[in-house]
Amino acid sequence: MIDAYEDPGTPDRRGGWAYLAWLVRCQPWRSLAGAVLASVWMVLLATAPYLLSRAVDDGLEPGDTAALTGWTAALFAVGALNAWVSIMRHRTMTRVRMDAYFRTTKVVLAQTVRLGAALPRQAGAAEVVTIGVSDVQTIAGALTVIGPGVGSVVVYVFVAGLLLSVSPLLAVIVLLGMPVVAVLVGPLMARLQGTETEYRERQGVLTARIGDLAGGLRVLNGLGGKELFAASFDRDSQRLRAQGYRVGAVTSWMQALGVGLPTLFLAVVTWLAARLAAQGDLTVGELVSVYGYVAVLIGPVAFLVEMGYQLSRGVVAARRVVRLLCLEPDPDTAPGAGVADAPVEPSVLHDPVSGVRVAPGRLTALVGARHAEVTAVVDRLGRYGPSDATWGGVRLDAVPLDQVRERILVADNEADLFAGSLREVVGGRRAPSPSDVGRAVWAAAADDIVQGLPEGLESPVTAQGRSLSGGQRQRVRLVRALLADPGVLLAVEPTSALDAHTEAAVAQRLRAARTGRTTVVTTTSPLLLAQADTVHFLVDGKVTATGRHRDLLEREPGYRALVAREAEDGDPGPGDAAAGGDTGPGSATGAGAGEVVR
Repeated sequence: MIDAYEDPGTPDRRGGWAYLAWLVRCQPWRSLAGAVLASVWMVLLATAPYLLSRAVDDGLEPGDTAALTGWTAALFAVGALNAWVSIMRHRTMTRVRMDAYFRTTKVVLAQTVRLGAALPRQAGAAEVVTIGVSDVQTIAGALTVIGPGVGSVVVYVFVAGLLLSVSPLLAVIVLLGMPVVAVLVGPLMARLQGTETEYRERQGVLTARIGDLAGGLRVLNGLGGKELFAASFDRDSQRLRAQGYRVGAVTSWMQALGVGLPTLFLAVVTWLAARLAAQGDLTVGELVSVYGYVAVLIGPVAFLVEMGYQLSRGVVAARRVVRLLCLEPDPDTAPGAGVADAPVEPSVLHDPVSGVRVAPGRLTALVGARHAEVTAVVDRLGRYGPSDATWGGVRLDAVPLDQVRERILVADNEADLFAGSLREVVGGRRAPSPSDVGRAVWAAAADDIVQGLPEGLESPVTAQGRSLSGGQRQRVRLVRALLADPGVLLAVEPTSALDAHTEAAVAQRLRAARTGRTTVVTTTSPLLLAQADTVHFLVDGKVTATGRHRDLLEREPGYRALVAREAEDGDPGPGDAAAGGDTGPGSATGAGAGEVVR
């Protein structure tokens, strides 16, 4: 079975069936062992009625105790052997399924890491969650076809051969039973794939709405939109439930046929065998064996129906995985050899689309009424999308991506926080010295966070920082960015969830901590703008004015109106003081911040 460090290989992305076949090819010997063990297990099950018939005809009916004892011992030996084979079959098939589960998980995780910031633009979070939560397990379950599926076909042919020696008529009936099952179940399998696909799509939509609700409930309350969102969620839930009923209806018919058809089959064959025995064409032992053969076939036929059901669901899930695996990173953000090296010295960053020019070694602020337009500039300067931006006169997309990532850091105020101690959360892969950590904590005005936690920097932090308030999470992200100490720091709304007092401290300390380094912040906060060396005022994504904060206030009415509104909205209220200087996780100010996780 694949381990945590093993290369999962290159998946077959031609379709759902091709992906399932690839999972089988990745473990050929284990798959073969599962098929062989399942076949032996079912054949030995079918051997038991033959031994029982011999015990009746050769021992019980003529009164031959030795023959009866011999056949009984053989029956016991076969049963004991089959018990061991069953254990090994189950163990092998469990490994087959687990290998498929972990292999799919690894290729999905590798693809999400490969896509990076392009992932949220090409696939919704709900799609990835659905794949990780349910589809990988469904795909693993579909590999049941390797064991019981193959074994069912083998034992079906084996039993038909045994019946041929007893009665050709019964053998023909048994052989015709499988096509009848296929004719009845086949259309249901096709219908199940269609209804299951639609159900998965609706499930993804609803999962996305749940995520939106969890992240913005307080904002919805403040805007009075909770009832509207609840009504929309209710409609989607009703549609998903109705689609679930349709999936359940098809599934119930398949399961009913899986149990009902073999039982009806058993009744027909047993009735014919009894008629033949009454006419003297079958012995009592042969009648017992025929009943046993057909009773044994109930399991394989049910397995075949279950195999069709699992394969139908597995193909739907595999298609979703393949769709994710076929996504490609944006050409401008994909790792490549590059044709030019990054500038050796700190150099000017220029975005010709917006007209933003970032001078090296200075604190530059980007101000705009529309958050999306300002963050689009940051995405281009950080090479997180198609960009004509230049760095020291060299096109940014011509520089190898590893050089860009090493020296230019985009710090999103909604970036992920991983679980671990606070020191591990802010340090990441590095092992910063205590003095470096202390300076970064001071610069982000996060001293109170460290002091308020029971074990300080060693205190555990939950995933996404859910154990912290919104403002605390924002300052922890800023500490992490400052510890990275990049040559160019592009910070998206670094103080949007802080009260005025804490924001003023961050603004002053950030400038001091980044002296001599290139820093860009997107903000409309007067406290942060007052510290900037250069402010670019953007309207419709274009620079319309550039200067110091005080100068722009005097000569730009639009800038003055935007910043003045921010100053009024940013006055700390009682709730801010009670929260220790932070707005809550659902603060309206930070709710719309960038969705790209970097």
